[in-house]
Amino acid sequence: MKVLVLGGGGREHAIAWALAKSPLCDELHVLPGNPGIAGIATCHEGNPCDGKSVVKLAEDLSISLVVVGPEAPLVSGVSDELRRAGIPVFGPGKAGAMLEASKAYSKEFMARHGIPTAPFKICRSMDKARETLEGRKPPYIVKADGLAAGKGVFISDDLSQALDSCKELLDGSLGEAGKTLVVENGLTGREVSVMIITDGETWRLLHTSQDHKRAFDGDRGPNTGGMGAYAPVPWVDPEMTKKIEQEIVEKTLSGLKKDGIDYRGVIYAGLMVSPEGRIDLLEYNVRLGDPETQALLPLFDGDWLEACLRCAQGKLSEAKWSLKDLCSVNLVIASEGYPGSYEKGYPIEGLNDEEEGVTVFQAGTALKNGKTVTAGGRVLSVVGTGDTHDEARKRAYGKAEKIKFQGAFYRKDIAANTERPREEDR
Repeated sequence: MKVLVLGGGGREHAIAWALAKSPLCDELHVLPGNPGIAGIATCHEGNPCDGKSVVKLAEDLSISLVVVGPEAPLVSGVSDELRRAGIPVFGPGKAGAMLEASKAYSKEFMARHGIPTAPFKICRSMDKARETLEGRKPPYIVKADGLAAGKGVFISDDLSQALDSCKELLDGSLGEAGKTLVVENGLTGREVSVMIITDGETWRLLHTSQDHKRAFDGDRGPNTGGMGAYAPVPWVDPEMTKKIEQEIVEKTLSGLKKDGIDYRGVIYAGLMVSPEGRIDLLEYNVRLGDPETQALLPLFDGDWLEACLRCAQGKLSEAKWSLKDLCSVNLVIASEGYPGSYEKGYPIEGLNDEEEGVTVFQAGTALKNGKTVTAGGRVLSVVGTGDTHDEARKRAYGKAEKIKFQGAFYRKDIAANTERPREEDR
């Protein structure tokens, strides 16, 4: 089979890595890819959100399956154009992608289909935002409606600070993404990420995972796209898993059917589990998470290409599905200044030395005079696997200590307390 992956970050490197291991994979192509991906696939220049050019590339290469990594191509309708051209694709169409494209739409979907979530109001003016926030207690949760690369959620215990966030968003700090706001009641508990693979009829789950959004140790600093993740989450026991399946997974898939949405791909459910055991859905994503994917795919024990193909064909029930009884830890090495402004072009040392139980996925990198250099905020994902989280963690951090570039930083507490996870407010 000839396979095309859309995207060029750490998540897409992990996806390409998993696909390349399949005996079904004859040729692997990626649009646009990155230097790390170029070691296992042919990379092509172009815009993965331009449906017509993606279809042309797929037809020119006689592609058998397209796997979409990030949300932007899904939201722009690339999957729909590929399907109209008769090309199987792993990733929902534009209608399904609205679950991530609009938080207002997503919350209304949850309410309409009885999926537990925090009470919310949709605000399009400062007057409405002020009225809504003044009627709530801290923590105050303000979310930009549209796509914001993981930077559209603002949590504050101070009312004036929450109002400032609303004003900045409505004034255009995130462009059109912030012109509609979702203001929610705060929830306290433990977060967990659940990745649902579905063809609209059958569904399967990857291991549970937990990411670390804050930039600095101790969950301090600004929200980022994710500074690390681990899997599985040990406190999610079989009883809680069953509850998640009944209250979140099955109601979501039923809702999609009722709304007439043919969904083939990933539904990422970000959940909050209260101290009393209540499960609330924080948000949907319509693709694998980043940085969770880098931790999850090394724990998948089946053929990832076969699973994606069967899902795209509406035959997920025919795919072999198995998960390894191992643990993984992914820590992100970022550029100084991230998630704000940062410098690029610094040479990276220590990438190529292989170590047992360690995989390095490239995200924000580029080639300059034959040398791999930094080219983004989140530069690398260093993933360790092992029989325990401690073993996986030691391997990941051991490798990270050997990777050097100017301004490199990473959190030192990823997966530090998996058995006694931190309480969070969202």
